[in-house]
Amino acid sequence: MFGEYSVNNNQADSSDGDLTPAAGATSGNLPPEPAGFVGRSHELALLERLLPHRRLITLTGVGGVGKSRIALRAVAAAGRARPDGVWWVELSPLRDPGLLTATVSHTMGLCDHSPRPLDEELCAWMSDKELLLVLDTCEHLVAECRHLVGELLQSAPGLTVLVTSREPLGSPGEEVVEIRPLPCEGPDSDALALFRAHALAATPQAAACFEDPERATVAAELCRRLDGIPLALELAGARMRRWSLEQMAERIGARFDVLSGTRAAVLPRHQTMRTAIGWSHELCEPLERLLWARLSVFTGDFDVAAARAVCAGGPLPASRVERVLAGLVAKSVVRRTEERGAGTRYRMLDTIREYGHDWLDELAETRIVADRHAHWYAALAQAADRGWLGPGQVDWYRRMSAEHPQLRTALEHLLRSDPPTALEMAGALWFHWFCCGHGHEGRGFLERALEASPPTGAAYNQALWALGLTALLQGDMTVALRAGEECTGGAARLADPERELRAAYLRAVSVLMPGDPVRALALAGPRARAGHGGRTSGAGWLLCKLATAYALCDLRRFEEAAQEALALRETCAELGERWLRAYADYVLAVAALGLGEHGEAARHVRAMLSGKRLLGDRFGIALGLDLLATAVAALGDGELAARLLGTGHAVWRTVGRPQMGSPSLTALRDQGERQARAAIGDAAYETAFRGGAASPTG
Repeated sequence: MFGEYSVNNNQADSSDGDLTPAAGATSGNLPPEPAGFVGRSHELALLERLLPHRRLITLTGVGGVGKSRIALRAVAAAGRARPDGVWWVELSPLRDPGLLTATVSHTMGLCDHSPRPLDEELCAWMSDKELLLVLDTCEHLVAECRHLVGELLQSAPGLTVLVTSREPLGSPGEEVVEIRPLPCEGPDSDALALFRAHALAATPQAAACFEDPERATVAAELCRRLDGIPLALELAGARMRRWSLEQMAERIGARFDVLSGTRAAVLPRHQTMRTAIGWSHELCEPLERLLWARLSVFTGDFDVAAARAVCAGGPLPASRVERVLAGLVAKSVVRRTEERGAGTRYRMLDTIREYGHDWLDELAETRIVADRHAHWYAALAQAADRGWLGPGQVDWYRRMSAEHPQLRTALEHLLRSDPPTALEMAGALWFHWFCCGHGHEGRGFLERALEASPPTGAAYNQALWALGLTALLQGDMTVALRAGEECTGGAARLADPERELRAAYLRAVSVLMPGDPVRALALAGPRARAGHGGRTSGAGWLLCKLATAYALCDLRRFEEAAQEALALRETCAELGERWLRAYADYVLAVAALGLGEHGEAARHVRAMLSGKRLLGDRFGIALGLDLLATAVAALGDGELAARLLGTGHAVWRTVGRPQMGSPSLTALRDQGERQARAAIGDAAYETAFRGGAASPTG
């Protein structure tokens, strides 16, 4: 009936082969290591000694000193000893402290399908895990991180947490490791080696500077003036494309001399970093400085289309944004990456973004650029809504997952500045909340948007429907049913058949999940659909067909269920849609199983699992594993059935509510267990089940 797409879809493919427990993705999600790592042998050796024995380690130091890079290098080596992997949670894009737990949970692949508080779900899931959790860039969320880390460490004895932050958390038992700048004394210093690497990356002609002993001395002095701070050295190295070594040394020396004695309250290394960024800022072209300031509105990474839409204006036309952006990349102000499914992305490090934001304030453009940002992503949400049921569905899933931090930022801004647009955007993102694993977060945004809006109009009806979907995910059938009934009344006043069908689906599932298929059929079945009218390829009609097929299965009217599912599957295939199509395959498998066609059931459920693997739909994968286990148990393979049930159990734990509390889903799963135990005996069953449960789930 519904499902979610996990962000950590490390195993996505479109093959139609078997899904066995071994097909799960390896736990963990480490980002790629940036080029240019130099030195740090002492820090890495210390972390190698600490990580097996300390449960909370915090790397502190000035912005740009390399805390994240050291953490990444250290945990990549330490992860092999962690059965449940290493999980990297990047917190720099997060601005709302209330979304900290949701961010950690979703990064780790947990899908928030429980009415319990999310921190309780996270603690329960981690309780028997042996894993290493990295919280990267926590200085703006120190109190919140301290609270969450305390709860997690108390609940999960096998957990180790590594934090990077400009200041310690102040937690009991915290081991604080200060990351200092690179050594910059002598001709073979690490600072000079890093500067040389970035200078050569900027221009091969820079090699002559380091081969001449006198000029190498100038370079070493430049590194010393930059205090050995890696980000400052990287920015300086990038300038070798435009300036000679002597010009750089003269200019930065003069700038540091002018600033010496100022900002007495600022720590010397903070002042050095700020000064180095300011120097790099001064050496940018005027349009580069303007773009730098405007880009500071982005939290996390972004694409060139967004940069063009948000940052163009005045002296910077849209046609020049990409070229100016390339100039900032060349100067190491902006970083460029290629991401699978998301294409070329750009981002600024926090220290550089903060500097740009100060300049945006100086330009008095903060509000106007934030407005552009928010309205660009609101329009993107509308486009994604229109395209969700088409051939671009997988691409939209991947793109909106990549844009998740920007969607958050946009919604937060619109809730303060433009509540009607916030309501439209939150409602248009129904698929993101309902299908992509952001139920808790979506419910929060939707409730806030609805509270700030009058209870009339199409946008209100859409947002209320989306709220009902998030309530369904959490098992809150009372709220879901009430939302569905209110949506029904609103849709009638709007004379909108599509909204009537969507409301009917919401009401039908609200009664079907607790075990009333007769009422569900009356609400969403063929007669009800015909009474509403509407497009047979619209989301409301297709969702009602799915609810109907499930209800017919619960009523053991398997031939009729198969007919509904086949018609749904054909429509989805014509549309190029994958999410609903996979659930149609699931219903076909349930119907075949009910008719005693066990081989046919296994074939259909494998097709369903193929689609769910492609989209990372954990709820769908858990459903499919239960069903495949029942089919193969009926075919006589009790050992494989037990392994599949074990893996399914592990996936259900990430969903939060086994079998979603549905009597029919629970009965189907229990049928497979009984047949598997009967085939191989209790002892063999338990062994195979444990083996499946221990398999990675991604």
